[in-house]
Amino acid sequence: MTNFPFGFGPGTGGDGDDPNDMSSQMPLFAELQKLLSWSGGPVNWDLAKQLAVSTLAGAGGNSIVGPAERVGVAEAMRLADLWLDDATDFPSGVTSIESWSRSEWLDKSIPVWSALCEPVAARVVAAMSNAIPKEQLEALGAGGALGGIMQQVGGLMFGAQVGQGLGGLAREVVSSTDIGLPLGPSGVAALVPANIADFGSGLERPADEVRLYLALREAAHQRLYAHVPWLRQHVLDTVEAYSRGIDLDMSAVEEAMRGIDPMNPQGIQDALSGGLFAPQETPEQSVALRRLETLLALVEGWVDTVVAAAAGDRMPGADALREASRRRRAGGGPAEQTFATLVGLELRPRRLRDAATLWWAVTEKKGTSGRDAVWAHPDLLPTADDLDDPIGFGDRVMSESDFVAPDDLSGLDGLSDGPSDGESAG
Repeated sequence: MTNFPFGFGPGTGGDGDDPNDMSSQMPLFAELQKLLSWSGGPVNWDLAKQLAVSTLAGAGGNSIVGPAERVGVAEAMRLADLWLDDATDFPSGVTSIESWSRSEWLDKSIPVWSALCEPVAARVVAAMSNAIPKEQLEALGAGGALGGIMQQVGGLMFGAQVGQGLGGLAREVVSSTDIGLPLGPSGVAALVPANIADFGSGLERPADEVRLYLALREAAHQRLYAHVPWLRQHVLDTVEAYSRGIDLDMSAVEEAMRGIDPMNPQGIQDALSGGLFAPQETPEQSVALRRLETLLALVEGWVDTVVAAAAGDRMPGADALREASRRRRAGGGPAEQTFATLVGLELRPRRLRDAATLWWAVTEKKGTSGRDAVWAHPDLLPTADDLDDPIGFGDRVMSESDFVAPDDLSGLDGLSDGPSDGESAG
């Protein structure tokens, strides 16, 4: 469990500290005022970023990507884009190529994480504030003012937990789209060389081949998001809808808060770390999660299929790298699992293999153009039921002439809302 940031909390001083000596408590109050000055929302993102950077400090997170690595990434991405021309009708979606350090990944991705984390954070912080028993507030003589402080402290504590999770993720991700979400700026294809080296460790494949394979995956993601104009927002909206539907066991929260001293931030952090605010499984959540997992699987399955076709006989280790990538995405790394616990959201395409089989079947039946044209509108996407019969979907899918050709997708910009509940996002 992470200690409260900046050493703030009970037992800050030495063993001989007199708790009645206010002079010994001045650093405590100074840090409290500093940390509670955040007013930007339910997550203290200044603190989250500071803790994430601190987490990376001992893992080379602040190291600058060297010139040779930048050249290698640029060459790999250009070659990957060339190979993909033969595997999909979607043209290149790469407008610029970048090599990110772990800290740079953090900087570039925080705006998207903010949009994804704040819905559940708002519910957690409100639950903490509302769950303080009235008699406890009266005994402390704080009344409603303490409830406001609790909102700030709750946001601070959530920021600490999210910062820890993001710091861990930054040590694992290999690209801007590695977890299936478009976390970076549109059109920017980016690799994280430090993490690519870790990914390739033990695979017994040349480093340049590993980098090229991951460049193929990044470039494929960029093509899909660039030329399916509704997809980026639809993915983010689906994640947000899942987060906003999270239910908490308020009776458990209220019971736990009865035993917490609101003036003891360490006790609040213990409650957060102990899974007190873990979401309850409800029928609505099951439906939302099914839709999200299906959508992520369809994105990842398409990328998996296209990259396999592009690598083909060109890359000797393509099959081994494909299997390693599949296992990594389906299982999630340690930090991804930690982050899932913290925000109640798993970003893993559990049905990746089914989705890859489905896209392969569509390609066999309808060709590359027919496969890519399924992305013409969200209503055309396969459902979770289709993933139960991936081969059959290839037989049932409409003929190629019934689709809007990929070149005509630019006319669908107004379709960003995606399907309503119960429609074909799963």
